Amino acid sequence: MVHVLSSRTLVHPTDPERSRAFYGEQLGLPVYREFGTGPERGTVYFLGGGFLEVSGRSDAAAAPAVQLWLQVADAAAAHEELVAKGVEIVRPPVREPWGLVEMWITDPDGIRIVLVEVPADHPLRHRPGI
Repeated sequence: MVHVLSSRTLVHPTDPERSRAFYGEQLGLPVYREFGTGPERGTVYFLGGGFLEVSGRSDAAAAPAVQLWLQVADAAAAHEELVAKGVEIVRPPVREPWGLVEMWITDPDGIRIVLVEVPADHPLRHRPGI
């Protein structure tokens, strides 16, 4: 078995400055570290249990199958905050049949991002034997 010590999602945006403004200013993700210099420098954001690295540049947007899953404490509060910051909401928070509250947005290159709230009564919050 491979012993994974850390993980991160790597994004090569078409416009690095625009993506840094989105992830850092609009979403408010904290910066874990930066490397390099200039407009194409790399920025690694802290995602709670992982990292999102925005670095380099791509001539094409990511494949439509690429999506990010970000857990938030309160989807309704996240919705209000993001609307106030001008983030386009693809779908406002909805409690899904499987019990999670999900809201969908996209980054500047069209990467779909689901913001997920795990309600207190959801099975993901219950860990038998612990």
